[in-house]
Amino acid sequence: MTDAAVQIVAEGHCDDRYAPVRDAFLGNFADNGDVGASVAVMVEGEMVVDLWGGHLDEARSRPWEQDTLINVFSTTKTMSCLALLMCADRGLVSVDDPVARYWPGFEANGKEGVLVRHLLAHTAGLSGWNERLRSEDLYDWEKCTSLLAAQEPWWEPGTRSGYHGITQGYLVGEVVRRVTGQTVGQFFATEVAGPMDADFHIGLDPRHDGRVAPVIAPSTPAGGGAADASDGSGGGGGGGGIDKTSIPFRSFVNPRLEAEQSYDLAWRRAEIPAAGGQGNARGVARAQHAVANGGESNGHRLLGETTLNRILDVQAAGRDLVLGIGVTFGVGYGLNSPRAPISPSPNLCYWGGWGGSLVINDMDRRMTMAYVMNRMGEGTVGDDRAHSILRGVYESMGVAWK
Repeated sequence: MTDAAVQIVAEGHCDDRYAPVRDAFLGNFADNGDVGASVAVMVEGEMVVDLWGGHLDEARSRPWEQDTLINVFSTTKTMSCLALLMCADRGLVSVDDPVARYWPGFEANGKEGVLVRHLLAHTAGLSGWNERLRSEDLYDWEKCTSLLAAQEPWWEPGTRSGYHGITQGYLVGEVVRRVTGQTVGQFFATEVAGPMDADFHIGLDPRHDGRVAPVIAPSTPAGGGAADASDGSGGGGGGGGIDKTSIPFRSFVNPRLEAEQSYDLAWRRAEIPAAGGQGNARGVARAQHAVANGGESNGHRLLGETTLNRILDVQAAGRDLVLGIGVTFGVGYGLNSPRAPISPSPNLCYWGGWGGSLVINDMDRRMTMAYVMNRMGEGTVGDDRAHSILRGVYESMGVAWK
Protein backbone atom coordinates (compact mmCIF):
# COMPACT_ATOMS: atom_id res chain seq x y z
CA MET A 1 0.00 0.00 0.00
CA THR A 2 1.40 3.41 -0.98
CA ASP A 3 1.44 6.46 1.24
CA ALA A 4 -0.94 8.14 -1.18
CA ALA A 5 -3.37 5.22 -0.96
CA VAL A 6 -3.37 5.34 2.83
CA GLN A 7 -4.59 8.93 2.75
CA ILE A 8 -7.54 8.29 0.42
CA VAL A 9 -10.96 8.82 1.93
CA ALA A 10 -14.27 8.35 0.18
CA GLU A 11 -16.42 11.46 0.14
CA GLY A 12 -20.15 11.50 -0.48
CA HIS A 13 -22.64 9.07 1.00
CA CYS A 14 -23.10 5.32 1.22
CA ASP A 15 -26.02 3.62 2.94
CA ASP A 16 -24.82 1.42 5.78
CA ARG A 17 -26.11 -1.67 4.04
CA TYR A 18 -23.74 -0.97 1.13
CA ALA A 19 -20.56 -0.73 3.18
CA PRO A 20 -18.94 -3.49 1.04
CA VAL A 21 -19.17 -1.12 -1.92
CA ARG A 22 -17.27 1.57 -0.03
CA ASP A 23 -14.69 -1.02 1.00
CA ALA A 24 -14.21 -2.18 -2.58
CA PHE A 25 -14.01 1.41 -3.83
CA LEU A 26 -11.28 2.27 -1.32
CA GLY A 27 -9.59 -1.06 -2.01
CA ASN A 28 -9.07 -0.02 -5.61
CA PHE A 29 -6.95 2.91 -4.42
CA ALA A 30 -5.00 0.78 -1.98
CA ASP A 31 -4.46 -2.29 -4.13
CA ASN A 32 -5.42 -1.63 -7.76
CA GLY A 33 -3.76 1.67 -8.60
CA ASP A 34 -6.72 4.02 -8.72
CA VAL A 35 -5.79 7.72 -8.63
CA GLY A 36 -9.18 9.43 -8.87
CA ALA A 37 -12.59 7.83 -9.27
CA SER A 38 -16.29 7.90 -8.48
CA VAL A 39 -18.92 5.21 -8.00
CA ALA A 40 -22.71 5.37 -7.82
CA VAL A 41 -25.38 2.76 -7.17
CA MET A 42 -29.11 3.29 -7.63
CA VAL A 43 -31.76 0.79 -6.52
CA GLU A 44 -35.45 1.25 -7.32
CA GLY A 45 -35.01 4.95 -7.97
CA GLU A 46 -32.90 5.70 -4.91
CA MET A 47 -29.22 6.67 -4.93
CA VAL A 48 -27.85 4.33 -2.26
CA VAL A 49 -24.16 4.96 -3.02
CA ASP A 50 -22.60 8.18 -4.30
CA LEU A 51 -18.87 8.23 -3.56
CA TRP A 52 -15.84 9.95 -4.99
CA GLY A 53 -12.24 10.23 -3.95
CA GLY A 54 -8.60 10.54 -4.88
CA HIS A 55 -6.97 13.07 -7.15
CA LEU A 56 -7.17 14.56 -10.62
CA ASP A 57 -3.50 14.03 -11.44
CA GLU A 58 -0.75 11.48 -11.00
CA ALA A 59 1.13 13.91 -8.77
CA ARG A 60 -1.91 13.85 -6.48
CA SER A 61 -1.85 17.62 -6.12
CA ARG A 62 -5.56 18.31 -6.78
CA PRO A 63 -8.50 16.48 -5.25
CA TRP A 64 -11.23 14.74 -7.21
CA GLU A 65 -14.36 16.78 -6.50
CA GLN A 66 -18.05 15.98 -6.27
CA ASP A 67 -18.71 17.40 -9.75
CA THR A 68 -15.51 16.27 -11.50
CA LEU A 69 -16.07 15.09 -15.07
CA ILE A 70 -14.00 12.55 -16.97
CA ASN A 71 -14.03 11.17 -20.50
CA VAL A 72 -15.58 7.69 -20.18
CA PHE A 73 -14.91 6.48 -23.73
CA SER A 74 -17.25 3.61 -24.73
CA THR A 75 -19.53 3.92 -21.73
CA THR A 76 -20.83 6.77 -23.92
CA LYS A 77 -22.34 4.13 -26.21
CA THR A 78 -24.98 3.34 -23.60
CA MET A 79 -26.17 6.94 -23.83
CA SER A 80 -26.36 7.20 -27.63
CA CYS A 81 -28.02 3.78 -27.87
CA LEU A 82 -30.52 4.79 -25.17
CA ALA A 83 -31.37 7.84 -27.28
CA LEU A 84 -32.15 5.68 -30.32
CA LEU A 85 -34.12 3.20 -28.22
CA MET A 86 -36.22 6.10 -26.95
CA CYS A 87 -36.91 7.09 -30.54
CA ALA A 88 -38.06 3.52 -31.18
CA ASP A 89 -40.22 3.57 -28.07
CA ARG A 90 -41.91 6.73 -29.37
CA GLY A 91 -42.64 5.15 -32.74
CA LEU A 92 -40.22 7.36 -34.65
CA VAL A 93 -38.20 4.36 -35.83
CA SER A 94 -38.44 0.58 -35.78
CA VAL A 95 -35.32 -1.36 -34.90
CA ASP A 96 -36.40 -4.01 -37.43
CA ASP A 97 -36.54 -1.59 -40.36
CA PRO A 98 -33.75 -1.12 -42.89
CA VAL A 99 -31.57 1.83 -41.96
CA ALA A 100 -32.12 3.24 -45.44
CA ARG A 101 -35.79 3.84 -44.63
CA TYR A 102 -34.63 6.70 -42.39
CA TRP A 103 -31.27 7.45 -44.00
CA PRO A 104 -31.71 7.58 -47.79
CA GLY A 105 -28.58 6.51 -49.62
CA PHE A 106 -27.38 4.26 -46.83
CA GLU A 107 -28.33 1.21 -48.91
CA ALA A 108 -25.34 1.81 -51.22
CA ASN A 109 -22.87 -1.00 -51.80
CA GLY A 110 -24.91 -3.89 -50.52
CA LYS A 111 -26.37 -2.40 -47.34
CA GLU A 112 -30.04 -2.75 -48.27
CA GLY A 113 -30.43 -5.41 -45.59
CA VAL A 114 -28.69 -3.53 -42.77
CA LEU A 115 -31.33 -3.03 -40.09
CA VAL A 116 -31.43 -0.46 -37.31
CA ARG A 117 -30.87 -3.21 -34.73
CA HIS A 118 -27.68 -4.20 -36.55
CA LEU A 119 -26.30 -0.74 -35.77
CA LEU A 120 -27.26 -1.17 -32.12
CA ALA A 121 -25.67 -4.63 -31.88
CA HIS A 122 -22.35 -4.18 -33.70
CA THR A 123 -23.47 -6.55 -36.45
CA ALA A 124 -23.74 -4.07 -39.34
CA GLY A 125 -20.33 -4.90 -40.83
CA LEU A 126 -19.16 -1.29 -40.53
CA SER A 127 -16.64 -1.49 -37.70
CA GLY A 128 -14.26 0.90 -39.45
CA TRP A 129 -13.79 3.16 -42.47
CA ASN A 130 -12.33 2.20 -45.83
CA GLU A 131 -11.02 5.68 -46.53
CA ARG A 132 -7.97 6.74 -44.56
CA LEU A 133 -8.92 9.18 -41.77
CA ARG A 134 -6.91 11.47 -39.55
CA SER A 135 -7.82 11.58 -35.87
CA GLU A 136 -9.14 15.12 -36.37
CA ASP A 137 -11.65 13.82 -38.91
CA LEU A 138 -13.65 12.42 -36.00
CA TYR A 139 -14.79 16.01 -35.40
CA ASP A 140 -16.35 16.15 -38.90
CA TRP A 141 -19.80 14.58 -38.56
CA GLU A 142 -20.73 14.84 -42.22
CA LYS A 143 -17.51 13.22 -43.39
CA CYS A 144 -17.70 10.34 -40.92
CA THR A 145 -21.34 9.53 -41.64
CA SER A 146 -21.27 9.98 -45.42
CA LEU A 147 -18.27 7.68 -45.78
CA LEU A 148 -20.03 4.97 -43.78
CA ALA A 149 -23.18 5.38 -45.87
CA ALA A 150 -21.19 4.92 -49.08
CA GLN A 151 -19.02 1.92 -48.22
CA GLU A 152 -19.71 -1.80 -48.35
CA PRO A 153 -19.99 -4.00 -45.24
CA TRP A 154 -16.89 -5.93 -44.20
CA TRP A 155 -18.94 -9.06 -43.46
CA GLU A 156 -22.53 -10.17 -43.98
CA PRO A 157 -24.65 -7.88 -41.79
CA GLY A 158 -26.54 -9.53 -38.97
CA THR A 159 -24.47 -12.70 -38.94
CA ARG A 160 -21.75 -11.88 -36.38
CA SER A 161 -20.70 -9.03 -34.15
CA GLY A 162 -17.60 -7.00 -34.81
CA TYR A 163 -17.21 -4.23 -32.26
CA HIS A 164 -17.97 -0.85 -33.87
CA GLY A 165 -15.67 0.95 -31.45
CA ILE A 166 -15.96 4.43 -32.96
CA THR A 167 -18.32 4.01 -35.90
CA GLN A 168 -21.35 2.95 -33.86
CA GLY A 169 -21.81 6.44 -32.49
CA TYR A 170 -21.98 8.03 -35.94
CA LEU A 171 -24.32 5.33 -37.26
CA VAL A 172 -26.71 5.45 -34.31
CA GLY A 173 -26.42 9.21 -33.98
CA GLU A 174 -27.25 9.84 -37.63
CA VAL A 175 -30.44 7.82 -37.36
CA VAL A 176 -31.39 9.85 -34.27
CA ARG A 177 -30.70 13.04 -36.23
CA ARG A 178 -32.73 11.90 -39.21
CA VAL A 179 -35.84 11.01 -37.19
CA THR A 180 -35.78 13.83 -34.60
CA GLY A 181 -34.05 16.75 -36.33
CA GLN A 182 -31.68 16.96 -33.35
CA THR A 183 -28.13 15.76 -33.02
CA VAL A 184 -27.75 12.83 -30.67
CA GLY A 185 -26.03 15.10 -28.15
CA GLN A 186 -28.89 17.58 -28.25
CA PHE A 187 -31.51 14.84 -27.97
CA PHE A 188 -29.68 13.25 -25.05
CA ALA A 189 -29.33 16.60 -23.25
CA THR A 190 -33.01 17.52 -23.55
CA GLU A 191 -34.67 14.10 -23.28
CA VAL A 192 -32.37 12.21 -20.90
CA ALA A 193 -29.84 14.34 -19.03
CA GLY A 194 -32.33 17.08 -18.23
CA PRO A 195 -35.24 14.93 -16.98
CA MET A 196 -32.90 12.54 -15.14
CA ASP A 197 -30.79 15.37 -13.63
CA ALA A 198 -27.78 13.56 -15.05
CA ASP A 199 -24.42 15.30 -15.27
CA PHE A 200 -23.35 13.67 -18.52
CA HIS A 201 -22.52 15.32 -21.84
CA ILE A 202 -22.12 14.25 -25.46
CA GLY A 203 -20.45 17.39 -26.74
CA LEU A 204 -19.29 19.50 -23.79
CA ASP A 205 -20.26 23.14 -23.34
CA PRO A 206 -17.22 25.35 -22.56
CA ARG A 207 -18.71 26.34 -19.21
CA HIS A 208 -17.90 22.85 -17.91
CA ASP A 209 -14.23 22.83 -18.94
CA GLY A 210 -12.99 23.67 -15.45
CA ARG A 211 -14.53 20.49 -14.07
CA VAL A 212 -12.85 18.08 -16.51
CA ALA A 213 -10.10 15.80 -15.25
CA PRO A 214 -7.63 14.53 -17.85
CA VAL A 215 -7.41 10.78 -18.17
CA ILE A 216 -4.14 9.14 -17.21
CA ALA A 217 -3.39 7.33 -20.43
CA PRO A 218 -2.36 3.68 -20.70
CA SER A 219 0.83 2.70 -22.45
CA THR A 220 -0.94 1.35 -25.55
CA PRO A 221 -3.46 2.95 -27.93
CA ALA A 222 -7.02 1.72 -28.28
CA GLY A 223 -7.17 -1.86 -29.45
CA GLY A 224 -3.78 -2.81 -28.06
CA GLY A 225 -2.98 -6.30 -29.25
CA ALA A 226 -6.32 -6.64 -31.03
CA ALA A 227 -5.22 -4.03 -33.54
CA ASP A 228 -2.19 -6.14 -34.34
CA ALA A 229 -4.00 -9.47 -34.51
CA SER A 230 -5.25 -11.36 -37.51
CA ASP A 231 -8.93 -12.21 -37.65
CA GLY A 232 -8.05 -15.55 -39.13
CA SER A 233 -8.34 -14.48 -42.75
CA GLY A 234 -4.72 -15.40 -43.36
CA GLY A 235 -3.94 -12.35 -45.47
CA GLY A 236 -1.19 -10.73 -43.52
CA GLY A 237 2.00 -12.53 -44.29
CA GLY A 238 3.53 -15.38 -42.35
CA GLY A 239 5.78 -15.48 -39.37
CA GLY A 240 3.26 -13.95 -36.97
CA GLY A 241 3.44 -10.52 -38.60
CA ILE A 242 0.68 -7.96 -38.47
CA ASP A 243 -2.19 -8.72 -40.81
CA LYS A 244 -3.06 -5.29 -42.15
CA THR A 245 -6.04 -6.68 -44.03
CA SER A 246 -7.66 -8.11 -40.90
CA ILE A 247 -10.88 -6.73 -39.49
CA PRO A 248 -9.36 -5.95 -36.06
CA PHE A 249 -6.45 -4.05 -37.58
CA ARG A 250 -8.62 -2.02 -39.95
CA SER A 251 -11.10 -1.29 -37.16
CA PHE A 252 -8.56 0.02 -34.67
CA VAL A 253 -5.93 1.84 -36.72
CA ASN A 254 -8.08 4.11 -38.90
CA PRO A 255 -7.76 6.44 -37.17
CA ARG A 256 -5.67 5.05 -34.35
CA LEU A 257 -7.12 6.51 -31.18
CA GLU A 258 -4.83 7.64 -28.38
CA ALA A 259 -6.25 8.56 -25.00
CA GLU A 260 -4.45 11.90 -25.00
CA GLN A 261 -6.69 13.07 -27.84
CA SER A 262 -9.41 13.49 -25.21
CA TYR A 263 -7.38 16.42 -23.82
CA ASP A 264 -8.16 18.46 -26.95
CA LEU A 265 -10.89 21.06 -26.68
CA ALA A 266 -12.03 20.05 -30.16
CA TRP A 267 -12.62 16.50 -28.88
CA ARG A 268 -14.72 17.78 -25.99
CA ARG A 269 -16.81 20.04 -28.22
CA ALA A 270 -17.45 17.46 -30.91
CA GLU A 271 -20.17 14.87 -30.61
CA ILE A 272 -18.34 11.54 -30.67
CA PRO A 273 -21.23 9.40 -29.46
CA ALA A 274 -19.28 6.16 -29.12
CA ALA A 275 -16.31 7.48 -27.16
CA GLY A 276 -16.43 11.18 -26.29
CA GLY A 277 -18.89 11.41 -23.40
CA GLN A 278 -17.92 13.39 -20.31
CA GLY A 279 -19.47 12.53 -16.96
CA ASN A 280 -19.12 11.14 -13.47
CA ALA A 281 -20.53 8.00 -11.89
CA ARG A 282 -23.55 9.85 -10.48
CA GLY A 283 -24.39 11.22 -13.93
CA VAL A 284 -23.94 7.87 -15.63
CA ALA A 285 -26.14 6.10 -13.08
CA ARG A 286 -28.90 8.70 -13.24
CA ALA A 287 -28.94 8.67 -17.04
CA GLN A 288 -29.12 4.88 -17.22
CA HIS A 289 -31.23 3.94 -14.22
CA ALA A 290 -34.55 3.97 -16.08
CA VAL A 291 -33.28 0.97 -18.06
CA ALA A 292 -32.91 -1.03 -14.84
CA ASN A 293 -35.96 0.43 -13.10
CA GLY A 294 -38.77 -0.62 -15.42
CA GLY A 295 -38.23 2.26 -17.83
CA GLU A 296 -38.78 5.06 -15.31
CA SER A 297 -36.64 7.16 -12.98
CA ASN A 298 -36.77 10.59 -11.35
CA GLY A 299 -40.49 10.79 -12.11
CA HIS A 300 -40.02 10.42 -15.86
CA ARG A 301 -40.59 7.43 -18.15
CA LEU A 302 -38.02 6.90 -20.86
CA LEU A 303 -38.85 3.42 -22.13
CA GLY A 304 -41.84 1.08 -22.18
CA GLU A 305 -41.87 -2.62 -21.37
CA THR A 306 -41.73 -3.72 -25.00
CA THR A 307 -38.56 -1.74 -25.64
CA LEU A 308 -36.96 -2.91 -22.40
CA ASN A 309 -37.62 -6.51 -23.38
CA ARG A 310 -36.17 -5.86 -26.83
CA ILE A 311 -32.85 -4.79 -25.29
CA LEU A 312 -32.52 -8.38 -24.04
CA ASP A 313 -33.12 -9.90 -27.48
CA VAL A 314 -29.82 -11.59 -28.33
CA GLN A 315 -28.41 -10.37 -31.65
CA ALA A 316 -24.99 -11.98 -31.57
CA ALA A 317 -23.20 -14.36 -29.21
CA GLY A 318 -19.70 -15.72 -29.61
CA ARG A 319 -16.26 -14.56 -30.59
CA ASP A 320 -16.40 -10.94 -31.68
CA LEU A 321 -14.62 -10.31 -34.97
CA VAL A 322 -12.90 -7.18 -33.64
CA LEU A 323 -12.39 -7.76 -29.93
CA GLY A 324 -11.45 -11.40 -30.38
CA ILE A 325 -13.31 -12.46 -27.23
CA GLY A 326 -16.73 -13.91 -26.54
CA VAL A 327 -19.41 -11.24 -26.26
CA THR A 328 -23.20 -11.38 -26.20
CA PHE A 329 -24.93 -8.35 -27.68
CA GLY A 330 -28.56 -7.42 -27.34
CA VAL A 331 -30.21 -4.39 -28.89
CA GLY A 332 -28.07 -1.48 -27.74
CA TYR A 333 -26.11 -3.12 -24.91
CA GLY A 334 -23.95 -6.06 -23.99
CA LEU A 335 -25.85 -8.83 -22.20
CA ASN A 336 -25.00 -11.27 -19.48
CA SER A 337 -23.69 -14.50 -20.91
CA PRO A 338 -24.12 -17.93 -19.35
CA ARG A 339 -20.67 -18.85 -20.69
CA ALA A 340 -18.97 -15.84 -19.09
CA PRO A 341 -21.43 -14.28 -16.63
CA ILE A 342 -20.63 -10.90 -15.12
CA SER A 343 -23.57 -11.04 -12.71
CA PRO A 344 -25.91 -13.51 -11.03
CA SER A 345 -28.84 -11.79 -12.76
CA PRO A 346 -29.82 -13.17 -16.18
CA ASN A 347 -31.74 -10.01 -17.16
CA LEU A 348 -28.94 -7.49 -17.22
CA CYS A 349 -27.47 -5.13 -19.78
CA TYR A 350 -24.20 -3.24 -19.60
CA TRP A 351 -21.25 -1.73 -21.34
CA GLY A 352 -17.97 -0.16 -20.34
CA GLY A 353 -15.28 2.13 -21.64
CA TRP A 354 -11.68 1.80 -22.70
CA GLY A 355 -9.57 1.94 -19.56
CA GLY A 356 -12.11 0.63 -17.08
CA SER A 357 -15.33 2.65 -16.72
CA LEU A 358 -18.50 0.57 -16.51
CA VAL A 359 -22.27 0.81 -16.16
CA ILE A 360 -24.46 -2.15 -15.20
CA ASN A 361 -28.26 -2.20 -15.44
CA ASP A 362 -29.60 -5.17 -13.46
CA MET A 363 -33.25 -5.40 -14.47
CA ASP A 364 -34.01 -8.26 -12.09
CA ARG A 365 -32.94 -6.25 -9.04
CA ARG A 366 -33.73 -2.77 -10.46
CA MET A 367 -30.15 -1.78 -9.76
CA THR A 368 -27.74 0.43 -11.69
CA MET A 369 -24.05 0.62 -10.86
CA ALA A 370 -21.64 3.09 -12.47
CA TYR A 371 -17.90 3.48 -12.00
CA VAL A 372 -15.58 5.98 -13.68
CA MET A 373 -11.92 6.77 -13.08
CA ASN A 374 -8.98 8.70 -14.48
CA ARG A 375 -6.20 6.09 -14.46
CA MET A 376 -6.87 3.92 -17.47
CA GLY A 377 -6.06 0.25 -17.34
CA GLU A 378 -4.36 -1.58 -20.17
CA GLY A 379 -6.56 -3.28 -22.73
CA THR A 380 -9.69 -2.23 -24.55
CA VAL A 381 -12.17 -4.03 -22.30
CA GLY A 382 -10.97 -2.71 -18.94
CA ASP A 383 -9.84 -4.54 -15.82
CA ASP A 384 -11.17 -5.82 -12.50
CA ARG A 385 -11.62 -2.55 -10.61
CA ALA A 386 -15.26 -2.05 -11.56
CA HIS A 387 -16.01 -5.74 -11.10
CA SER A 388 -14.62 -5.69 -7.56
CA ILE A 389 -17.13 -2.94 -6.79
CA LEU A 390 -19.91 -4.88 -8.50
CA ARG A 391 -19.15 -7.87 -6.27
CA GLY A 392 -19.50 -5.50 -3.33
CA VAL A 393 -22.93 -4.43 -4.60
CA TYR A 394 -24.18 -8.00 -4.74
CA GLU A 395 -22.67 -8.79 -1.34
CA SER A 396 -24.59 -5.80 0.04
CA MET A 397 -27.77 -7.18 -1.51
CA GLY A 398 -27.19 -10.56 0.09
CA VAL A 399 -26.28 -12.32 -3.15
CA ALA A 400 -23.27 -14.60 -3.20
CA TRP A 401 -21.24 -13.74 -6.28
CA LYS A 402 -17.54 -14.14 -6.94
